[in-house]
Amino acid sequence: MQYGFVINHDDCIGCHACTVACKAENSVPVGGFRTSVKYTEVGLFPDIRRMFLVQRCNHCTDAPCVTICPVNALEKRRDGIVDLDRDACIGCRACMQACPYDAIYLNEDLGAVEKCHYCAHRVEKHLEPACVNVCPVGAIVSGDLHDPASRISLMILNHETKVRRPEQKTGPNVRYIGASEVALRPGSAERPEMYLWSDRPPHKREPWPASVPTTPHARTVLDAGHKVEWGWPVALYLVTKGLAAGTGILAPFAHILGLEHGSWAQRFMPEIIALIFTLITCALLVEDLAKPMRFYRMVTRPNWNSWLVKGGVILGVYLVTTPLAILLRWLEMDAAANVVRWINVPIALAVAGYTAFLFAQCKGRDLWESKWLLPHLIAQAVMLGSAVFLAFNPAAWRWMAEANPLATIVLLASGVAHLIFAINERFGSHDTDNARQAAGFLGVVRLGWMRCFNESLLTGVMGALIVLFFFPGATIIPLVLGLYLYEYAFVRAGQLPPLS
Repeated sequence: MQYGFVINHDDCIGCHACTVACKAENSVPVGGFRTSVKYTEVGLFPDIRRMFLVQRCNHCTDAPCVTICPVNALEKRRDGIVDLDRDACIGCRACMQACPYDAIYLNEDLGAVEKCHYCAHRVEKHLEPACVNVCPVGAIVSGDLHDPASRISLMILNHETKVRRPEQKTGPNVRYIGASEVALRPGSAERPEMYLWSDRPPHKREPWPASVPTTPHARTVLDAGHKVEWGWPVALYLVTKGLAAGTGILAPFAHILGLEHGSWAQRFMPEIIALIFTLITCALLVEDLAKPMRFYRMVTRPNWNSWLVKGGVILGVYLVTTPLAILLRWLEMDAAANVVRWINVPIALAVAGYTAFLFAQCKGRDLWESKWLLPHLIAQAVMLGSAVFLAFNPAAWRWMAEANPLATIVLLASGVAHLIFAINERFGSHDTDNARQAAGFLGVVRLGWMRCFNESLLTGVMGALIVLFFFPGATIIPLVLGLYLYEYAFVRAGQLPPLS
């Protein structure tokens, strides 16, 4: 059984009755939408056509929001409805990144996400969803898509239907009759600063990238606003996690990377740095939750399909093995500590790289799903780790000092790799419209007066090379600043292309 909708845009008059009925039935707060109507206009005066698109949760057959939710707050019911337990939600908003249709919103009063649940409370009483009842022209049809004799199945059989973003392969169960291709393809129409009756919502302030073309004479003149949900904490988390992982990856090579054998720095520093920045990473992840005091639910009701949970386990293991190495070293059990240090290498690699698998579950953010993200994250971690080792080498703090050759080679090689991966994300080929749009936004994201992508390359690469030559120990400073600017641009740019 699979409940779904057919929306007939040959009949739809764009009256918003479905939106109002949904808000009234489900107490949807101002600014939130479980269903909304987008207006798209094509043409030039006086030959202009306005088209409507009713948008809501697609109750996907393979629902990515269910897969990514770390606390099983979302479920795919036996009747095919994707339902939500908002009391279980911790407000991580990962489901909002996973949804390719912008169908989930955050109820800021409750600190929990909400979405269309097919009016399940009505369906269980054999009633139609509120939007179906209220539509004055009967343009919204609900029913069981798996029942070949149902009205909805017969409509699909007798009409050509389309779905939104089929390239995501989520199996959407909202089908459209007569919907315009321009309306169905997010970002294909220009989005002017002024909507039909109001200013465009100011959540995404960046201008549309000049490098990304839109359909001539097509404008989106009304749509629901969608905020950028993951911001500076996630960008900073990527940097602190890279610092924690990079020192762990390179720890067994501390002596040959320039730290004096038997010194405090060689024996203790890698694990202390890894421990500090792993704790900061965990703190950032908890702080970014809408309900930070309920982070423990990732332990009490985990969804083992979610890489948020798997990543939490990896960080937890790292938080056990790393202080264990410190303790063994403190007890003068250096041989055992060295074994733990080697054991930490694959764990540190997992710490550096698990975010690639988490971002791959974010089906709404195609830029993040890059196949190159895993090696890119590892290259960033090694770059940061080698800079940390230079920073703890006393000789590297002398003016015009000759830095450790191996540490210099590792830093330059990983830095060049980061540069190549970053340029490929910005200027390389991408498979989907969403990824191409996000790559264009990489070049326009700003932090204050800085254009993040350009400044990150300038600060992180050129600054590092200069400092490496004149003052090697301080290389870590421009590297961390440059990498933060890049991660801020990468995280934000992925969320800027419209999904509706």
